[in-house]
Amino acid sequence: MTTKFTKTFAAAVTALVIGTAGLSTPAMAGGQFSFSYAPQTSDQQQVLGLGLLALALINGVSDPGANVRQQGSHNSAGVRQNGRGNNGLIVQEGNGHQGTIEQVGNHNNCALLQFGENTRGQCAQFGDNQSGITTVFGF
Repeated sequence: MTTKFTKTFAAAVTALVIGTAGLSTPAMAGGQFSFSYAPQTSDQQQVLGLGLLALALINGVSDPGANVRQQGSHNSAGVRQNGRGNNGLIVQEGNGHQGTIEQVGNHNNCALLQFGENTRGQCAQFGDNQSGITTVFGF
């Protein structure tokens, strides 16, 4: 059920991101498709931050901070946080993923969701009160 919810959440965020002006240009390189969304207003940041916190809780995270959930083989992940109240979540499903989150500042939220095969994704935030989500699909 958690896997299904995570994929549904990723699809919903994809639809939301495509329908907003904050869409980053999708990248296609080396057999992967990725997109990132970073809110432009404090209200958008708070809503995404709450959504990412809910996603972390649904994925079984009882203590927000830095959390990694991986299913598959040959996956690697790293999280670097410097500050207070930062939450980072990496979910990797499939094989051969490499994911990193770096947050420097306070009260930042970031999720990196990777699906498929052999993806390389990262989320970096420098400053305070930021939220972002990056989703990568590899094939």
